[in-house]
Amino acid sequence: MTVCPVCNGLKEIQVSCGGCGNNMKDYGRVMDFYDNYSAYMPIDQMKLEDGYPDTYSDHKCPHFYQCPTCQKDEVIFIKE
Repeated sequence: MTVCPVCNGLKEIQVSCGGCGNNMKDYGRVMDFYDNYSAYMPIDQMKLEDGYPDTYSDHKCPHFYQCPTCQKDEVIFIKE
């Protein structure tokens, strides 16, 4: 079993906004935004249903980042 270093507080990733260059804020796993209960579902099961073809097989955790300045959204894949 692999774990996401960002989700588990082992690492912090700084992502620069492609629009304005400021640091983007990590809002957590993309799957947690699907519905009210998705945050409580098994992570590996959600990776099979998240719409990204290789998050499960390549052990990637998709995180939702947003720029607080220009509101640009981006999905960043964290290697587990």
